[in-house]
Amino acid sequence: MIKKLLISCVLAIAASSASAIGDAALDSLMERISPGLSSKVVMQLTPADKNYFRIDSTHGKVRITADNRVSAATGLHWYLKQIAGVHLSWDCMTPALPDTLPLPHTSITRTTDIRFRYYLNYCTHSYSMAFWDKQRWQREIDWMALHGINAPLAMTGMDAVWDATLRRLGYPEEKIDSFIAAPAYQAWWLMNNLEGEGAHMDRPQLERQANLQRFILSAMRRLDIEPILPGYSGMVPHDARSVLGLEVADPGEWCGYRRPAFLTPTDSAFSSIARTYYEELTRLYGPAKYYSMDPFHEGGNTEGVDLGAAARAIAHAMEEASPGSVWVIQGWQENPRAELLDAVDSSKMIVLDLHAETAPQWSSRGHLGHPWAWCMLLNFGGNVGLHGKMAHVMESFHAAVNSPVPPVGIGLTMEGIDNNPVMYELVSELPWMDGSCDWKEWLQRFVSYRYGNRHSESATAAWQLLAQSIYGAGGANRQQGTTESLFCARPSDNPANASTWANAEPYYKSTDVLDAAALLAAAAPELASNPHYQYDLVDITRQAVAEAGRLEAARFSEAATNGDSAAYRHASTRFLNLIMLQDSLLSTTSDFRLGSWTEAARKAAASPQMTEEMERDARRLITTWGSRNASEQGKLHDYAHREWQGLLADFYYPRWKCWFETRLSNWGRPTPSIDFYSMEHKWAEEAGRYSSRPSGDPVATALRTIHALLPYTSASTASAP
Repeated sequence: MIKKLLISCVLAIAASSASAIGDAALDSLMERISPGLSSKVVMQLTPADKNYFRIDSTHGKVRITADNRVSAATGLHWYLKQIAGVHLSWDCMTPALPDTLPLPHTSITRTTDIRFRYYLNYCTHSYSMAFWDKQRWQREIDWMALHGINAPLAMTGMDAVWDATLRRLGYPEEKIDSFIAAPAYQAWWLMNNLEGEGAHMDRPQLERQANLQRFILSAMRRLDIEPILPGYSGMVPHDARSVLGLEVADPGEWCGYRRPAFLTPTDSAFSSIARTYYEELTRLYGPAKYYSMDPFHEGGNTEGVDLGAAARAIAHAMEEASPGSVWVIQGWQENPRAELLDAVDSSKMIVLDLHAETAPQWSSRGHLGHPWAWCMLLNFGGNVGLHGKMAHVMESFHAAVNSPVPPVGIGLTMEGIDNNPVMYELVSELPWMDGSCDWKEWLQRFVSYRYGNRHSESATAAWQLLAQSIYGAGGANRQQGTTESLFCARPSDNPANASTWANAEPYYKSTDVLDAAALLAAAAPELASNPHYQYDLVDITRQAVAEAGRLEAARFSEAATNGDSAAYRHASTRFLNLIMLQDSLLSTTSDFRLGSWTEAARKAAASPQMTEEMERDARRLITTWGSRNASEQGKLHDYAHREWQGLLADFYYPRWKCWFETRLSNWGRPTPSIDFYSMEHKWAEEAGRYSSRPSGDPVATALRTIHALLPYTSASTASAP
């Protein structure tokens, strides 16, 4: 069965059976990286039984030979990194290249048996991608190809599919908008968690999303990337029984939200509704080889539902719409349930072991013989913060590959991108490595190519220290993503996490991060002009400031316990100063500016009247998340918190300042309750004001910041700053 599935997973190869030299799609990719690059690199496509790339030279030019365009792009990036010392990452996709490219001394060939290389989480589309335009999507699709991704989730524009489907079903037009969620919330809508949240999706907005999805799919397919489209999993509006007369089950609530209803497979309308959905999906975007469906995601009530019958109905509808297609399902929490797996032929399904680096299903309960993909989740909520399990990820992946039932795929399933590039680079290289690799050797290569093959002992030492501390979480660590910054936490005397489910575990020393920042800063004379160095220096210094804040929080917590108001006042003042220090640091790069997020939201509006609605969605998602009920009872507030310039100074700082002032003015008496939601909601309802334009020099500002942090480093002998 697995062999049968692997055959079905082979991606369409645009090249003919004979070798083809030169390719318009690959030439365009190279020109987007650096104008003139396509004239310096020869691309040759030669189909083969395995995904492979070969790097050599011909007539004084670099030559990349590969079986398809994704493999060729991966080979190009491998050459740029390992030979030319040019790394393409989220923080810089348009690097300065040498006028003359160095030729490889010997031929380099890499092959992989991991033919299914998955990308994205439903949540990524909302936490990171909700407001992207065509240019930003093209850059990300280029990133995918260069990192070997050939099967990403592509869920933009599903609102237009549902609008057309519901109209054909006779669902009242005036009700459709209350079912379709806005882009900021579509991840949870399409996972059947909520409906109708966010900005009003009027006709121009629906058309914008549909046009954007057509662009995305075309750009992916030009590079031999096979998109995964959301299929039909039985979702219908919550009032489908009363309005449409359907037989439905009530999946209950999700974090304070009423879930959409689930159309039971025993209803004779299941197949016709599914057929209508797929007809509209295909009309708008064409057929797919893969469809993603996740019924009963995160605790959906299955009472009264025959899961086996539901699985068969879902799989049958998919097969009828696109013969030979494959169901891609998330292995997350209790899903997929055994009854569902038992009902679907293993040749028709791939299970994403969504959090395999921390909570692997393959080694605990298995996937009942179904092909599966080893995935790294790493990031939750799009939170900013260094975190990783560098050594464990390598060990865990190779253990899976060498297990009796090895994975057919690998995946990056983060909830938010634009963070921790070192970890995503590592996982994207794993399928192409020759056997196992020592993390120290890999890290040394990473540091070298990330900074342009310019060796720096202090930069190398900084990364080694990070790898053994904040990037050195072990396999037993179960915390949800980064150790969250206390600047972003709702104030209290004993803050531990910013979000409800973070469950931080102490696995590294704050002083190690502070020391690593100082070491990286020492490399500035050699590396200051390198854009990756600038990004890393700001990011690691940002983390160092957050670690200093954690140390100060411990001081004001101790002062509160001891009843020492003077010590509490001093520590709280320093804590507030650190928030503003971090805000100033992050103003120097658009990567960490709130304005980059809010400007994109405003530009994503298809009509002027939608501009402020889209920005309000952007603000709410990263603060209150939603209504008071969702924020408080649903415990979603601060789940998607961000250490961003503007958000730190105008949202987190006032919240903490209010707490400290209230606490100190009532010292010795019970502290009055503070309605934080009211404060947060007021800010989230505002619009305008923030810019993406950087201010100040990132390296100089980081160096000043690190100097201000010296009292917190391990070398300091002072008990307090």
